Amino acid sequence: MANKLDLLKPRVKRLTLKLLEECKSNGIGIIITQTLRTTEEQNRLYASGRTRPGKIVTNARGGYSFHNFGVAFDFCPVVRGEAVWNDLKLFEKVGKMGKSLGLEWGGDWKSFPDRPHFQFTAGYSLEDFRKNKIDQNKFI
Repeated sequence: MANKLDLLKPRVKRLTLKLLEECKSNGIGIIITQTLRTTEEQNRLYASGRTRPGKIVTNARGGYSFHNFGVAFDFCPVVRGEAVWNDLKLFEKVGKMGKSLGLEWGGDWKSFPDRPHFQFTAGYSLEDFRKNKIDQNKFI
């Protein structure tokens, strides 16, 4: 199986690696939990809390997430070897670091804050990606 970072567009992979470095140099451990998702994987997540048990974790159906285009990833801070999903201050610190590298942080979203989420879209909309109206050179 491929390294999940290899599933990201090259520029997004480099930004992700820079974020990992930045976190490490600041004494913060993080793991990358998700990168590229297939339409089917996205639809399974969308079903959570709707047609499948669990809580709602995404508002995006398959094909309507930046994860489906290799320009988004999710992370989780790690403290003493354990994933820490509820430390908002730690997510804020990582969010600031990612933004300083040029990533968009989901924790800034007003309607559905997604603290574990980063993306790099080079200014393109989801519709641009869906219609393949993007300059791939911006992601190399």
